[in-house]
Amino acid sequence: MDGFRAAYRHEDAFRQEVLLAAVMIPIALALPVSMIGRGMMIASVMLVLIVELLNSAIEAAVDRISLDSHTLSKRAKDIGSAAVFVALSNVVAVWGCVLLA
Repeated sequence: MDGFRAAYRHEDAFRQEVLLAAVMIPIALALPVSMIGRGMMIASVMLVLIVELLNSAIEAAVDRISLDSHTLSKRAKDIGSAAVFVALSNVVAVWGCVLLA
């Protein structure tokens, strides 16, 4: 639970994604879609939170090592951010497939 508290307290993106989840999960539960579709919609939103937590952990570890600018530090942070972007794109794709099927 300390990890959730730390992420929520210190990471703006995580707070935004929690808000996104708080809106989208009830919508997924209310929509007239199959149980599998509903599960996929909710899982795609939860995946964003998981990936954001991992990204935040990478950023904290990199910052702990050094706040100096370094190409490998930038690469690690950029790759973590790219993973979050892929997870968010996955939400759009899954929700689009379920809702337009």
